[in-house]
Parts: sequence; C-alpha cells; structure tokens
Amino acid sequence: MATPLIELTDVSRRYDGGPPALSEVSLTVAPGEAVAVLGPSGSGKSTVLNLIAGLDHPDTGAVTVSGVRVDELGEAASARYRRATIGMVFQFFNLLDDLTVADNVVLPARLAGMARGTAHRRATELLETLGVARHARSHPGRLSGGERQRVAVARALMNRPALLLADEPTGALDSAAGEDVMALLDDLHADGQTIVLVTHDLALARACATRTVQLADGRIASDTAAEPVR
Repeated sequence: MATPLIELTDVSRRYDGGPPALSEVSLTVAPGEAVAVLGPSGSGKSTVLNLIAGLDHPDTGAVTVSGVRVDELGEAASARYRRATIGMVFQFFNLLDDLTVADNVVLPARLAGMARGTAHRRATELLETLGVARHARSHPGRLSGGERQRVAVARALMNRPALLLADEPTGALDSAAGEDVMALLDDLHADGQTIVLVTHDLALARACATRTVQLADGRIASDTAAEPVR
C-alpha cells in the first residue's frame, strides 16, 4: 500500500473556548486521490484544509504531509512548505487586481526563486492549457468568474505542487462556470494530481472526487469511496 501523502492522526482543534472545530480526527489521503470533504457550516471542513496547508495548527494530534510534520513548522518554514508542496484555490479567487493575469500566475514561482524566463514559460504553458492565454496581459477584474478561477488554478499549479487544495472552488460561480471548473478539476485528477476540496456542493463532489469524507460536529461521520461521474 502506498505511503499516504496526507496523514492526520487524532487531530483536535478548538477556538476561543468554544466547542471543538475538530475532535480526534484521523484521515489519510493517498497520492493521486481526489477527496471531497463535505459537511454543513461549522462542521470543521475549512479547519481540515487550514491544518493541511499549515495555516493553522492543531491543539493535539499530528499533521503529516509528504513526510513533513506540518504541525511542528514555524511561520517561515510553513511558508516554504506551502510554496514547495501546496497549491491553493479559493472561493473568491484571491487574485491581485493590480497585477496582470500573467504576473499573478508567475508570482508563486518568483517567490520560490524560479528564474524569470523559466517562470514566464511555465505560466504561458499553464494559461494555454487552461484556455485563458488570451487574457495574459489583462487584469483579473476584466475577466468573468470562471476565467478568474482558471487563472487561480494556473497560479496554484505554477510550482508543480504535490497537493492541490480547493476551498469551495465553485461557490462564487454561476452554474455554467461552475461546471467548467468541475471539468477542469476532474481533468487534473485524471492526470494524476492529488486534490482535496471542501465544498457544500454535492454535484462538485460527485464530478471530481473518487472519495467523500462527511464531517459533522468536528468528527468524521462517513468516509466513502466512489467512482467519479465522467
């Protein structure tokens, strides 16, 4: 059996003395899996994503990604880990409006020390693959929601991350653009990309994920493997 890419072991997290956001959660994700984490608001979905990304730390338990104990990293080491290992896609894109599309996509590579020419060639390749190369010199505000999400995916893939994390990636899109992004994520997974996404959208989970993890009150209520709808 393959060594897990992600391993959460007895992870608990509580905020400001409230009820546990997560309570003794254990979860593994193998390389190449596409896992959808489902659940109502407050169930702990975003906390799982933040712990995997090293944006938050558990009160107890261990978070290991690609052999790294993420829960033990300091702020600077966490930033280096994200640049090297993680690509992130957000509901509201998080693109920088004062930069062009190309410069948004190049940014993670430049922060990681990639040579300018190499970074721009990689960005051009991604924008062409994702169908938004014609917007390379535009600013994000001139693009549709679906186009901006494609740019955000290109930026997330810039450093060839082992893991793509997606937080409600279709939540700010209309149905047509949402279906477009679903197809894109499904294609990425078919090419071998490991994906963990959190969503309220059952259609997204069915379209993109080969496994669904249902959270309720900070605990795993179900963990089900399923063939994606293609």
